[in-house]
Amino acid sequence: MTTEVVTVLEEMLLTDVVRLLLKWRVSGLPVVDERGELKGLVTEHDLVNFIVSGNAAVTRVSEVMTRDVKTYTPETSFIDIVNDFMIHRVRRIPIVESGRLVGIVSRRDIIREMARTYDLIVGKKEETAP
Repeated sequence: MTTEVVTVLEEMLLTDVVRLLLKWRVSGLPVVDERGELKGLVTEHDLVNFIVSGNAAVTRVSEVMTRDVKTYTPETSFIDIVNDFMIHRVRRIPIVESGRLVGIVSRRDIIREMARTYDLIVGKKEETAP
């Protein structure tokens, strides 16, 4: 789980979302209120669906975000989360405790856990047979 999550507010403009997606090299961001409570997600998919019919410079996140978002708590097992990724083909699942966003699990987090499980080290030279 990633606990330092870049988030956006519902009143932000889509142009700000585009900048953040590109800056942080992510494909979606949680939408929270000023108390950190999860309100939804805004994703590349939301932006691509919007681009033909709107003006991102005057459109707020609240107008395009996905509000019905599956969430888990920090106590949810890793296997349950991975199963949800496989069944629903999601890219990220927010982790919420008492309504507040405390983290997010992305496909990259799952791959990192896989690397730890198999004791893989990024950048380590692959050994070859003699």
